[in-house]
Amino acid sequence: MQETLIFLQAWLKAGHIIFVIFWMAGLFILPRQMLYMHASAAGSEEEALWAKRTQTLKRVILIPSIIVVWVLGLLLMSAIGAHTQGWFHVKLLLVLALSGYHGFISAKAKAMARGERPLSEKALRLWGEVPAIITVLVVVLVIVKPF
Repeated sequence: MQETLIFLQAWLKAGHIIFVIFWMAGLFILPRQMLYMHASAAGSEEEALWAKRTQTLKRVILIPSIIVVWVLGLLLMSAIGAHTQGWFHVKLLLVLALSGYHGFISAKAKAMARGERPLSEKALRLWGEVPAIITVLVVVLVIVKPF
C-alpha cells in the first residue's frame, strides 16, 4: 500500500510541475501578445489577429492549466500534509496572488480585444514581470522550505 501511495504522489507531483510550467508559459506570453496588440491600430486586421491569439492562448493553455494546477496542487497538499507547514501557507498566498494576476491580465487582454487600451506599454512590460517574481519566490519556498 505504501508503494502505491508513493507512486501516486510522484505522479501528482510530476503532473503539478508540468502544468505549472504550461501555466507560467502562458502567463509570460500573454503580456507580450498584449504589447503587440497595443502597437496595432484599433479596429485593424492586425489587432483582430492578436485578439484572436490572446483568446486562443487563454482557452487552450491558460484556463486548462490553472485548473489542473489547482486540482493537482490541492491533492498533493493533502497527500504530503503540506498544509501543516509554514512555508506552504506563504506559497499558497503567492499562488492565490498569481491566480488573481491571471484574472487581472486576462481581463485587460479582453478589454484590449475590444479596442481599449487599459494599460500603457510601460505598464504591460512591468506587469509582465509579476509571474517571474512570484515563480522565484514559490520555487525557493518549495525547495528550501525556510520555515
